[in-house]
Amino acid sequence: MKKLFFFLISFLSITVFGQKTDVKTDAPITDYTFLKSKMKMDDVVTKADKAPEFPGGMEAFHRKFAENMDIIDVKTNKINTRVYFIVEKNGYVRYVTATGDDKKHSEAAEIAIRRMFVKWKPATVNNEPVRYLYTFPLSLKKY
Repeated sequence: MKKLFFFLISFLSITVFGQKTDVKTDAPITDYTFLKSKMKMDDVVTKADKAPEFPGGMEAFHRKFAENMDIIDVKTNKINTRVYFIVEKNGYVRYVTATGDDKKHSEAAEIAIRRMFVKWKPATVNNEPVRYLYTFPLSLKKY
């Protein structure tokens, strides 16, 4: 009986601790005053009825981004970067800006987006195309 009790206590504690999730995010909060100094944000929206779409979907976007991203030497174990760009009404990407912990990584992310000269399907509000501020978070961890 003691063995069964010990087993149940051990099993339940593993289950309880196994379901704990880490909700903490180290991603920087969007600083629109910084973005306004870097890009033309007249009539830009951050929420739309239909968000912009990369040809082939987000998986294709991630794959293309990874292909265009230069490999850089990272000194820290963790990097958080946010890439901002505007998908224009005609579907082209303009005003690419990146912020983050590591300046080299941010610059490499900006260059990777600029290399992706692909026409997106623009965001729409009331079935009208709009300029959309797209945010692309990147988090890297070394193991």
